[in-house]
Amino acid sequence: MSSLSKSNQHENDVLMVRPGKWTLTIVTMLRTETLRFNELKRAGGISQKTLTMTLRELERDGFITRTMFATIPPRVDYSLTELGRELLELADSLRGFADRNRDQILAARHRFDITGGDPAIRLMHAQ
Repeated sequence: MSSLSKSNQHENDVLMVRPGKWTLTIVTMLRTETLRFNELKRAGGISQKTLTMTLRELERDGFITRTMFATIPPRVDYSLTELGRELLELADSLRGFADRNRDQILAARHRFDITGGDPAIRLMHAQ
């Protein structure tokens, strides 16, 4: 593989950061404070398995840090990194978009749901 191909592959890997359903929720919850696993679980209404997987992905991508304390029971804290704070800006922008366009989104969902997802049929005349 050429060095150019390797370079492009690395660029594509970075672009593969695709937030899961809970990613932006967790990042938003860590906005102002460090939280423990159970605090995130209770506040987010997320299953333990999904929370664990999401936190691992966020840590792997460098958005959060995990700090373990040798206590009984063990304590694990999660907090945003600088990169995570940048992702938080994206989450805030997405929330603003959703708030500004809520009525249009709900209307589109309603139209889709009442048709069962079938597209509108439009008759086009050749000219």
